[in-house]
Amino acid sequence: MGVRKARHGWIFTLIFGVLSLAWIFPIVLVVINSFKKKVYISRRPFELPLGKMFVELENYVRGTEKIQFFEAFKNSLFITVCSVAVIILCTSMCAWYISRVKSAFSTGFYYLCLFSMIVPFQMVMFTLSKLANILHLYSPIGIILVYLGFGAGLSVFMFCGFVRSIPLEIEEAAMIDGCTPLQTYFQVVFPILKPTCITVAILQAMWIWNDYLLPYLVLDIKRWKTIPIAIQYLKGGYGSVDMGAMMAMLVLAIIPIIIFYIACQKYIIEGVVAGAVKG
Repeated sequence: MGVRKARHGWIFTLIFGVLSLAWIFPIVLVVINSFKKKVYISRRPFELPLGKMFVELENYVRGTEKIQFFEAFKNSLFITVCSVAVIILCTSMCAWYISRVKSAFSTGFYYLCLFSMIVPFQMVMFTLSKLANILHLYSPIGIILVYLGFGAGLSVFMFCGFVRSIPLEIEEAAMIDGCTPLQTYFQVVFPILKPTCITVAILQAMWIWNDYLLPYLVLDIKRWKTIPIAIQYLKGGYGSVDMGAMMAMLVLAIIPIIIFYIACQKYIIEGVVAGAVKG
């Protein structure tokens, strides 16, 4: 029986290893082509950038100058970091309230958050863009509130599952020691939520950093461009595209989020399991 399980384990390892290579290959292809001349990207996309195909950092320099990459990077970083921080703070407090206060309001609000997860974005994008314009949410500060609304459903769901697994006696002991509800939350509950906080941060950061449609609809893109929006400006008239610069900018765009994911990925399984199963 043990030999059969070991054999099946090797088979699954091989299958998932091949699948992982299939997922990684497009990223490798983008990196390879970011060092090629434009003409060779379409003619020889799968070859290494050797000899006359290799242009060193020319594509990177040209791309950053064309689209003002570092300005877009600053906007994307500000929006992503602030949105993730606001989502974690607000949704974790909301989940704590929902899990500890048993009332028709808290139950209804919880199901409302769950319902928001299944509503397609296409159904609300017109009214959202109109409302954002009316409320003057077309700045980096304003779009943070929009991201809070769209990110609340999944985050509240995950936090509620984890909060329900925290023994109530810990909070009662803090109250007896003289802690106010806010002190109990920040000094007792929030530190315990660390695994789920990191998981939510990774999921939301990957979404917000790579998001194109929502900033395009909400932001005043003449003043504030995020990286996905800025990269599209490498497309010229009549369908012409500076493929070398675009590949280089895509590499620069994915590096920060990959580093963040690798640094925090060990918490993902722990946080997902805790948020979706416990309680």
